[in-house]
Amino acid sequence: MSVRELPEHPAHLWDNPEPKSGYDVVIVGGGGHGLATAYYLAKNHGITNVAVLERGWLAGGNMARNTTIIRSNYLWDESAGIYEHALKLWEGLEEELDYNIFFSQRGVMNLAHTLQDVRDSVRRVEANKLNGVDAEWIDPQQVKDLCPIINIDDDIRYPVMGATYQPRAGIAKHDWVAWAYARRASELGVDIIQNCEVTGFIKDGERVVGVETTRGRINAGSVGLAAAGHSSVLAELAGFRLPIQSHPLQALVSELHELVHPTVVMSNHVHVYVSQAHKGELVMGAGVDPYNGYGQRGSFHVIEHQMAAAVELFPIFARAHLLRTWGGIVDVTLDASPIVSTTPVENMYVNCGWGTGGFKAVPAAGTTFAHTIATGEAHPLNAPFALERFVSGALIDEHGAAAVAH
Repeated sequence: MSVRELPEHPAHLWDNPEPKSGYDVVIVGGGGHGLATAYYLAKNHGITNVAVLERGWLAGGNMARNTTIIRSNYLWDESAGIYEHALKLWEGLEEELDYNIFFSQRGVMNLAHTLQDVRDSVRRVEANKLNGVDAEWIDPQQVKDLCPIINIDDDIRYPVMGATYQPRAGIAKHDWVAWAYARRASELGVDIIQNCEVTGFIKDGERVVGVETTRGRINAGSVGLAAAGHSSVLAELAGFRLPIQSHPLQALVSELHELVHPTVVMSNHVHVYVSQAHKGELVMGAGVDPYNGYGQRGSFHVIEHQMAAAVELFPIFARAHLLRTWGGIVDVTLDASPIVSTTPVENMYVNCGWGTGGFKAVPAAGTTFAHTIATGEAHPLNAPFALERFVSGALIDEHGAAAVAH
């Protein structure tokens, strides 16, 4: 088969135009959230004169640097609402975008290793049920039945005392998700402009009217910031501050193995989460590095600890070989919940602070952020996540309540 007869290369799925002099909406950030926002602006609101500006290559930031876990089993009503909306959209996304994103609802288990873990986990299961989220508490033998390779012996350092389980949760291929949104957005008239870094904002008084970029000035009716870990940098350029900190979050994959790990297993106490990708590699992650930074790699000791945790839970992986590691830059707010909101700058909107939950939120972040930009008003699902909550005190504290970071 010749090269021309091969399936379309991703770069051919969307146009790569030169930037126009101006757009109705400019989205800063060409990752999952930026692409989804542009798509829903066009699809749901008929706003097609839109540009997505990406300083590097399409979806080369956090969208390509995560562990692809999708779930909605969050504790608080506001969090459960927006993540469950996302999960419902995920369930129909392949049909809507007419593209295979390898969405696999294989379930997610959050293990409990102490009596306090058990109490917190059961509380979260009952809260999930009240919010219409599928969730159940399972005992150690049920954990073993769902994932036969896990170690549930009593004589280990952190014995498995049970787990929460969300059957509808799962994984998807992150790059294919980005390609699917980019393709459909481009077909609807959105300009996707790569290698275009935003270096400043043009304002008329307190109203944004354009952006300065490495490819020239671009006028804008509205500007949406969707740049994850660099959102605070962009906000400073626009003249306001965001209550977020940026941290490296790293993950790794092993060499290819036979398919032996049928679900997603997460443990907050030993701090590791493990799934097996479609090709057979183990995908593993842990928590964020404690220091602030914009580097796309993390500290070795984090990898060392997550490997020790993985081998304790899965002795079968003791001789697995590490293939590669990588890092993303997560933006964490003071209450570990996102910001999808208007800003002090008129016609400028921000979508940030998702921390470790950005990938699973892509469809819901896109729909709600598009609604906010199109109407100037919050969608009911993102209204609680306004920037003003850090003044009013109406925080949504998800520290630890949503289990392990990923």
